[in-house]
Amino acid sequence: MSSFPNGLSLVFSLSFLFPFSLFLNVSLPLLLPGFGDAAQHIALLWPWLLLSLHLTGRVCHTCYTKLKEPSICRDESQKIVIWCLCCLINKEPQSSAETRLNSWVRGLLLHILSAFRFDVKEVGPFTQCLGYEPVDYYPGLLKNMVASLVSELREGHLNGWNTQRRMAPERLMSLSRICVPLVTLPDCQPLVEALLTYHGQAPQEVLWPELFDAINEAFLLKKISLPVAAVTILWLQHLPSLERAVLHLFEKLVSSERHHLREIECFIKDLSLPQAACHPAVFRIVDEMFRCALLETDGAPEVLAALQVFTRCFLEARDKENKQLRFAFKAYFPHAPASLATVLSQLPEGLPQGRWFQRLQLISQQLREAVDGQPQGSHGGPLQSWFLLAHFGGWADVAAEQLLRSDMDPPAALLWLLAFYHGPQEGAQQRARTMVQAEAVLRGLRELSGSARLSARDLQALGESSPGDPRSPACTQLIRQLLLNFLLWAPRGHTIAREAMAFLAPTHDVTREVIGFLDQTLYRWDQLGTGASGPGAPARALLQELRAQV
Repeated sequence: MSSFPNGLSLVFSLSFLFPFSLFLNVSLPLLLPGFGDAAQHIALLWPWLLLSLHLTGRVCHTCYTKLKEPSICRDESQKIVIWCLCCLINKEPQSSAETRLNSWVRGLLLHILSAFRFDVKEVGPFTQCLGYEPVDYYPGLLKNMVASLVSELREGHLNGWNTQRRMAPERLMSLSRICVPLVTLPDCQPLVEALLTYHGQAPQEVLWPELFDAINEAFLLKKISLPVAAVTILWLQHLPSLERAVLHLFEKLVSSERHHLREIECFIKDLSLPQAACHPAVFRIVDEMFRCALLETDGAPEVLAALQVFTRCFLEARDKENKQLRFAFKAYFPHAPASLATVLSQLPEGLPQGRWFQRLQLISQQLREAVDGQPQGSHGGPLQSWFLLAHFGGWADVAAEQLLRSDMDPPAALLWLLAFYHGPQEGAQQRARTMVQAEAVLRGLRELSGSARLSARDLQALGESSPGDPRSPACTQLIRQLLLNFLLWAPRGHTIAREAMAFLAPTHDVTREVIGFLDQTLYRWDQLGTGASGPGAPARALLQELRAQV
């Protein structure tokens, strides 16, 4: 029976009432003795019940053949069935048997009214006859209407170019307009999803524009939940909704200065941005908005950290996709050298620590070739290369740690990588000067690490620039990162960390920068799975103290 349309199986079953009534007419004399005291009531009611069953069976048998026809006959036949069942109801039942019969018929009618496709105005007369209130049948009617529309939309989607069985664009537009105030209604959510995933053949959009805004707002405010596929289609069909989602994320970032990167990761995943960004069109729009935000804020650490968390979540979501259905990685970074983007995308936690130094040298080499091979201000110039590196800034942090923890002379490749990461706008001459100044500080830190007595004053002397050798802002930021790493990794560095903060974080903005560095470092250590048990505890304590001061 499941192959029949909605309601047809019920009428098909009722059509058997006619032969069943003939059977009961013959077998009644044999059955009455088994009913005891109720036999007399059954015998009195039997002629009327038999006639009703006979007529209902006849009508339903006729309706069954007409329900297949998409014509007025089908609607009229449905109404005839319901009126016949209404005639079976005794408005003044005289016995419990009649009461039970009325209850059974009312339940049957309620089911039919919910299942058939009637307008609300047509349902009214029947329900008044039955004595039902709208609250009794509206929920069931709504659910069945939604199920019927969802089925119709899905059938149209599966039929492809069979336009005779597809929903007309005018009707689809009208239906989507009606759904605008209903998007947060749980019973209507299947219909909302079906409308989003419906692919019409019209050359222009056939959904009511306000529907996209209503769905997107309800989704962002967590009033509804949508599968990733539906969210992706929503953002692909309506780009303002995608832009609003990214702006919603930025609003979360600036609403509080005390967000941990773990919280930012939850914000990003709750919005389904990483999964939706597996489609290159979505990724490139989100990426461009991050780029604009970085330019507008002069590379604010909070925006840079959010970009790196988003990129990490995106890579995780992409790894979970079916490899045969994945887009090529070049589609996400079309203007970057494919080999460089691929090398950067393999994050440190995906490689053994013994291969980090080799990978950093390869990144530095390819990045330097990309930067030196393009003139200043061109589309593939230094800022474009820096923006690619900024997605995977964890490699720059690893480079700083490797310089501090290695016993060999500071490799020029790692120094160049850090100088470029902190000062992409600098020219080659200024960058070379930054490398020389950073190397001098590294040598001084190694001497301090091996000394018997470690003091914050000695560290401060390394951190201050001499009048004859001024440092650029990028160089100052790079050296601050080296000093912070020294406090975390030196055997006695944590003992002078609190005292060193007085000159390392003298202003509110620099304190926020230090907080961001510590938060990113702890987040990266957690991603590595080691937790950096040695420096991890003092780093968390220092971060907590600094947060309390801001």
